[in-house]
Amino acid sequence: MDMSQYLEIFIEESKEHLQGLNQSLLQLEKNPQDVPILNEIFRVAHTLKGMAGTMGFGKMAKLTHDMENVLHALRNNEIKVNTNLVDLLFRCLDALENYVNEVVTKGTEGNTEYSEIIKGLDNILNKKNGNVEVKAESQEIIGSTESSIEHITSKFKLNQYEQNLINKAIEMNMNVFKIVVVLNKGCVLKSARAFIIFQTLERHAEIIKSEPRVEDIEDEKFDFEFTVMVITRRDLETFHKELTSISEVDEVIITTVHSNDTQGTVHEINCEVQEKVSEESEEESQNNDNESADQQKGQASKNNLKTGKTVRVDIDRLDVLMNLVSELIIIKTRLEGLDEIERTQNYNEVIEYFERVTTNLHDAVMKVRMVPIETVFNRFPRMLRDISRSLNKEIVLNMSGEDTELDRTVIDEIGDPLIHLLRNSADHGIESLDKRKEMGKPDAGHINLRAYQDGNNVVIEVEDDGKGIDLERVKKKAIDKGFVNKDAAKNLSQKDIIDFLFKPSFSTTDKITDLSGRGVGLDVVKTKIETLGGMVEVDTEAGRGSKFIIRLPLTLAIIQALLVQINNEKYALPLNTIREIIKVKPEDIKQVQKQEIILLRNTIVPIIRIGDCLDVPPSEKQNKLLTVVVVKKGEKLSGFLVDNLIGQHEIVIKSLGKLLGGIKTIAGATILGDGNVALILDVNSLAV
Repeated sequence: MDMSQYLEIFIEESKEHLQGLNQSLLQLEKNPQDVPILNEIFRVAHTLKGMAGTMGFGKMAKLTHDMENVLHALRNNEIKVNTNLVDLLFRCLDALENYVNEVVTKGTEGNTEYSEIIKGLDNILNKKNGNVEVKAESQEIIGSTESSIEHITSKFKLNQYEQNLINKAIEMNMNVFKIVVVLNKGCVLKSARAFIIFQTLERHAEIIKSEPRVEDIEDEKFDFEFTVMVITRRDLETFHKELTSISEVDEVIITTVHSNDTQGTVHEINCEVQEKVSEESEEESQNNDNESADQQKGQASKNNLKTGKTVRVDIDRLDVLMNLVSELIIIKTRLEGLDEIERTQNYNEVIEYFERVTTNLHDAVMKVRMVPIETVFNRFPRMLRDISRSLNKEIVLNMSGEDTELDRTVIDEIGDPLIHLLRNSADHGIESLDKRKEMGKPDAGHINLRAYQDGNNVVIEVEDDGKGIDLERVKKKAIDKGFVNKDAAKNLSQKDIIDFLFKPSFSTTDKITDLSGRGVGLDVVKTKIETLGGMVEVDTEAGRGSKFIIRLPLTLAIIQALLVQINNEKYALPLNTIREIIKVKPEDIKQVQKQEIILLRNTIVPIIRIGDCLDVPPSEKQNKLLTVVVVKKGEKLSGFLVDNLIGQHEIVIKSLGKLLGGIKTIAGATILGDGNVALILDVNSLAV
């Protein structure tokens, strides 16, 4: 069987399960008595083990199996949750993540055994007792046989040929089992799961009967259960162990068939394994399982609602869809701009309807691409936990606005900059425990990670209550590195000083650690954010902490823009950056410290002559009033001097390609209605 067709699903689901385990382990560490969380961790680990086993990744399956044994001992109160145990379980997750990454890059799980981690898990169990594994398996079998109920597919009649076959097998001292398999209600690929189950069965047995028929199972013409009759020399436990390890299998009911059972409806006989376990432990485990089952059912029903209405789509396909919508918008713009067509009422109505449809289509496609920022934020609690332990600091991470949505392209890129900022806050921002006590601050330092929508932007804030940025130290370092001379440094504003932190290779610390000190963090942050069309601001106060504010556009593909003219050339300015448009007299523009400025309602606004920045020759036409487009960069305003305004248009951003991609003042290009190309100005680069 070619398992590669399921590889992508395996990778996606494994990543989701590992992310979920990370979060659940953090919760368990905070509240070791939280039984539902512990049960959830056990369930997810069990699923991971089954998935790895069915895909043939034995090392992953082995590691999760050992991890599962420890979790089982935890569930039975045989061992207690402590920091060392949680550390070891986190190392297990890291190892599993490495396996998955190997699968992503090479298609195999690699050769690493992680024997040290497995040994650590074994040591924990050995300190308790040596028989956890047997107990765990026994309990599973009981769980499934006890929950045996009437299943529709288990009621079927055997024909004469099948009866003879079974009788003959029993005479030859072979085992005949009837196996009812119940899949999880949230299983999306039922036939694929059934295929894996059949493949597993065929490794150990001959399948002589299936209800429903194999063809119907392949076509998914069955509910969530099916029954098979097998002849084998293997024992019941083998089948139970193999089948329950398959992902999305909720229940496996195995009954032994005797020769006298083959007449008419098959009579089910409870398997003998039940007798192996005492009633006391049976009750206890059943209670636990019942609790767990109830909670899982509730969760499953919620998940079912989600999974029933969602489908995984390759991001490349969405990009193709987005490109097609973009082309449609360009055609719409061209139709609107055609002068040679007679503008009848019918024509105008059709164009208006076309515009409504394209706008709705654009909104729909954009919503499909939007992903909650939670997918990025989820990894940070674990990261901060590890950092706080390595730095010996107590750090509390508070997150809010995780449901804020961003374009998938932005989501994929924003993770690394946030990691840099959070690590900086933990390492440089939050003081040591002794220092905090000395300053009268609480022992635990707080880092607040917030996300919220602000107009057409999404704002992400990373704020800490640490010592703040030492501006004098930054200034001194800038002088030492030759970024500024001593005289000029005296007139630097707070923003000017903070800007040095974003220079390449600039670091105020002399000590290089695993976390920081090489001076590449904030440089990378700024470059990445600007590549995404966003910007970074910093607010800091000595002794009170620092706040890094990232502003990102909601989408990078289609935007509303103001078309302006400079001499004979047309340029586009993103509408979300424009504050207002004003007319000023030439004499209203003043010179202050070699910078042209105007006074706008008592606010000094620097003037940028766009034509000069872009080397466009000035227009010969002299206007009595000059047009100034006031744009906003963070909290600061700048005035762009343009010759004419053309109007507001919906534009599709096209990349300039590798050759022109490095031009800082240009963010991209767009195709206008008349087929010409207009460059999109990069407001962040041009504004001062």
